[in-house]
Amino acid sequence: MTLFRPSRLLLLCAASLACALTVTACGARERSGQPASAGEQGFLGGLFNRGAVANPDGSESGIGVNSLLWRASLEVLHFMPIMEVDPFGGVIITDWYAIPEAPNERFRATVYILDTRLRADALSVQLFKQARVGDGEWRDASVDPATRLQVENAILTRARQLRIQRIDD
Repeated sequence: MTLFRPSRLLLLCAASLACALTVTACGARERSGQPASAGEQGFLGGLFNRGAVANPDGSESGIGVNSLLWRASLEVLHFMPIMEVDPFGGVIITDWYAIPEAPNERFRATVYILDTRLRADALSVQLFKQARVGDGEWRDASVDPATRLQVENAILTRARQLRIQRIDD
């Protein structure tokens, strides 16, 4: 008689992993008595960056992309539901989000972080827009190019702020 059948062992491993991720997501790291920033808290902001070694230019050797751009992207897009993330490939995909002031329009964002260095050309943001038509269906609509640039600039500005905070610490 075996103690564990393969299906029970798999279930036990999955349950253990789920518990570990839950515990990790619940607590925020603290450094030198200061609470962790929003980008370092929880599953998305902190788990993937554990063990990463910070370099002076803002790059880290533990993940595949610039951690400052990664955290800044998550912070700037915090109001949109995150659908998919890949911290090693540098991709953040949000789900559709409707602005409360304009419920007949919704937006989706895809952020690509293309380098380990903190540079403007290391970031690419794609925005998608849909508008609700008379029959209640959503149809693709054009996005003002200036809006995409505003989002990119907001992420770059936040990444620079995070870098300055890191230098001051």
